Amino acid sequence: MDEAAARLQLQEVMRDVFSDSSIEIFDEMTAADVTGWDSLNHINLVIAVERSFGVRLTTKDVAALRNVGGMLALLRAKLT
Repeated sequence: MDEAAARLQLQEVMRDVFSDSSIEIFDEMTAADVTGWDSLNHINLVIAVERSFGVRLTTKDVAALRNVGGMLALLRAKLT
């Protein structure tokens, strides 16, 4: 999967999880940038990403994430 496709897929996952079709992701995006991104929705996001991309994210993987760019880099690594 190329970077553009992964970015688009992650954006769609986030739009679905946060019920907000206006979300436009960017690398520096964090929970502070998204209305409703609390600890429960963070878990929902991780599960939705795992399902959508067909990967497993460890607790260590998730704890190391700092922003959407980090998530995209992690997904690229998992998908190669």
